[in-house]
Amino acid sequence: MFGIHAPLRDEICATFLLNTHRPTKAELSDIVKSLWLQPEREYHYFAQILVSKYVKQFSKPDIHLLEFMALNNSWWDTIDYIATKLMAAYFKLYPEQINPITRAWMDSGNIWLQRSCLLFQLKYKLALDTNLLSQYIAELKNSKEFFIKKAIGWVLREYSKTNSLWVINFVKNNQLAPLSQREAMKFIAASIEKY
Repeated sequence: MFGIHAPLRDEICATFLLNTHRPTKAELSDIVKSLWLQPEREYHYFAQILVSKYVKQFSKPDIHLLEFMALNNSWWDTIDYIATKLMAAYFKLYPEQINPITRAWMDSGNIWLQRSCLLFQLKYKLALDTNLLSQYIAELKNSKEFFIKKAIGWVLREYSKTNSLWVINFVKNNQLAPLSQREAMKFIAASIEKY
């Protein structure tokens, strides 16, 4: 990292994110890949925000760019942005792509793609596919990876704001890792303690 704090980084990048200064959609992939392969994280943070400016223009092949970002210089902070903002938007535009693509990601054994399978629905609320989420949690619940266990808890905790009863029943009927269970029940436990 260069060590540039987020407020200053946002200030530096603001000009380049204006409509009048942004590259064309056709140039996006090459620019993002070039930025993403730089060692300093600030380039990655800027690149993902740049991609977010084009989510309404996503075409089907753009999933390859998102996969590239997930698979290179991978770490939880960029994966969480890519999954919850970029992949989430992509799959809303192309719901028919969800099953084949996320199935391939699950089968890849790559923890960052698997984490993405759990988190892309994080903000879907009522549109969240509980069957798909249940299936992927069942496949990953015995993972030793901290970032998988944490993601399971996080997506369940977030969904508990929409459907707490479903989350309570799910946690009750599935043997989750203690970390996943604790995270899943955090908001529910806090609500119970109030009464």
